[in-house]
Amino acid sequence: MHICVMGAGVIGVTTAYRLLQDGHQVSLIDERDQPGAGTSQGNGAQLSYSYVAPLADPSVWSKWAYYLFSKDSPLTIKPTLEAAQYRWLAGFLRYCNAGSVRQTTIDLLQLAFYSRDQLTQWNGRLKLSFDHQRSGKLVMFTDAQGLEAAAGQVRFQAQYGCQQEVLDAAQCIRIEPALGRSQRDWVGGVYTPSEEAGDCPAFCRALVAAMQADPNFRFIGGARITAVRRQGSALSAVQAGNEWISAQRFVLALGADSADFARQLDLRLPLYPLKGYSITVPLEDEASRAAAPQVSITDIARKIVYARLGQRLRVAGRIELVGQDRSIPPRAIAELKQGMRELFPDCVLGEDARLSPWMGFRPTTPSGVPIVGACPVDNLYLNIGQGALGWTLACGSAALIADQIAGRPCSIDDTPFRYRT
Repeated sequence: MHICVMGAGVIGVTTAYRLLQDGHQVSLIDERDQPGAGTSQGNGAQLSYSYVAPLADPSVWSKWAYYLFSKDSPLTIKPTLEAAQYRWLAGFLRYCNAGSVRQTTIDLLQLAFYSRDQLTQWNGRLKLSFDHQRSGKLVMFTDAQGLEAAAGQVRFQAQYGCQQEVLDAAQCIRIEPALGRSQRDWVGGVYTPSEEAGDCPAFCRALVAAMQADPNFRFIGGARITAVRRQGSALSAVQAGNEWISAQRFVLALGADSADFARQLDLRLPLYPLKGYSITVPLEDEASRAAAPQVSITDIARKIVYARLGQRLRVAGRIELVGQDRSIPPRAIAELKQGMRELFPDCVLGEDARLSPWMGFRPTTPSGVPIVGACPVDNLYLNIGQGALGWTLACGSAALIADQIAGRPCSIDDTPFRYRT
């Protein structure tokens, strides 16, 4: 059948690929000229399959004032006049309990491991170039209490297939010698040797280029979706730029813009954009390349991640609930640069312009569990809400959608990801 996938970030691109593999005719639409040019463009680059614990956590209750009023908090909440923000926050707080965190982690681990296996299979066939590496990940702690809590999480996740180690600071530095020059007082970290990293927009563009060899695929770039046509309880067409696209099935993968689109169909989605920032540090000289990490690093106290992408280092962080503010405040970039100086002081940063400062909106549900599957609009499927794990969960989410549309049994239980009113 003809299927229209709306949104060409990593979620939409992987969905289009998986549907094309099933023999469908696929139209992939995006308002940008290139795929992967929105939130996928500057994401943290980590493929973090074993580190999926949600933002909704019992500790939120004791840190509420810190998030609201502290200037150095990595999570910022700026109240707006949007009712959607308060609805999302109310739902988020309902999930800030130990039982919800436990179940959400189990659900996300299931999808993450499935996604990892899908990416491995796809890339075995396609041999895409996107600075993909399997160098492991270290999550670093500066407080013993935090490391002890992480050890408990490691023991819990071991029941579900995660292979992780809790190490002291010296052991972490032996795994990643670049941390030996850091100015942080580490107590230790969690090491996951199987974790990966990769350039998400490069992956998107390479996958679209591979699909364009198939006559059943069409990429429609530079075409914002501005209107819809309905036929009874189904969606019959969408207007993309000056063209109306008709299809038998539609997949909504517009990221943070998905809620706005859904309102045209009288559909309310529990999504809110969590704003984040990144810089990309060019490692142009031998000293900088030697001083930068090969292993992916997460500084848990600062909520900053570091991922090696060939001769570059992606540095990403912050979580902000600030509405649709698309500005990049100097303070946010300064924080990422300061984090870089503290951890890897021998890497040359230079002027801000060469660091490609970036911001993006992570489309997040209150629980942190994405919505993947059918919805009350008869022929519309949702693939939304992956939040900061979009790159990690993309291939698995795409495979679930393809199974659902084909009417096949899903390879994993898709119940946790279904749309609920």
